[in-house]
This record gives sequence, structure tokens and C-alpha cells, in this order.
Amino acid sequence: MTPLTLTLMADAAPRVVVRDADTGHVLARQLTLAVTRATRRQGLLGRDRMEQGEALWIAPSRGVHTFGMRFAIDVVALDSEGTVVDCVESMPPWRVRLPRRGTKGVLELPAGTVAATGTRVGHRVSFEAV
Repeated sequence: MTPLTLTLMADAAPRVVVRDADTGHVLARQLTLAVTRATRRQGLLGRDRMEQGEALWIAPSRGVHTFGMRFAIDVVALDSEGTVVDCVESMPPWRVRLPRRGTKGVLELPAGTVAATGTRVGHRVSFEAV
């Protein structure tokens, strides 16, 4: 399924595995959706960390900030087809990543995930219902 499809079915979202289709590596086995104004505003605020295998899909979203966060994250911006248009490794708290052209949503991951999976700009990310 595409990121856009996932966003549209947020109320009844299945369990989803997120995979870098170019490398075959799993980015996340536990996906949380932030697709309403309230859930996008909350994001990861109030949390102490993300566990390996977790991800937060924020859509629509073109850029992100880590104001008020307590830990670094990896940020992967996707277009409507799931192509990576921007990748930030270990974005520390109190930073801003400005919007990138074509971004429809942002995947927030535990710091180190992008390096471990080899995910890069131009790769395609898939959301697979399980």
C-alpha cells in the first residue's frame, strides 16, 4: 500500500510492516499513525525514547521539528508513492527540518535505523499489511 492509502484508512489501519523496498530491510514492525490534527501535534512529545522496530507516520506533513523532545530520531520524508525525498539521521532535540519539495508524509524512527538499513534518498518505502 502507498503512504497515501495508509493515511486514508487511519481509522481502521491494519498492523503494518514498513520496509525499504530497495534494500529489503525492515524499518519498523510497529507503526503508529499521526494523521489527525491532534495526533500530529502530539507526535512523540512526552516520550522518553522510541524502541527499535517502532515508527511514527505523520501525514500530511512536509517538515518536522523536535522541540520539546528528549531524544534524537531518524526522519524519512516520503512522496505520495513512497519514494524517499529526504533522510535525516539522528536529528537531535530542539531542531527543525524544513519541508522538502514533494513530501506528503514523514516517518519518524529510532536514531540509527536509517544507517542500519541503508535507506537513502530515492529508495522506495513500502507499507505492508500483515
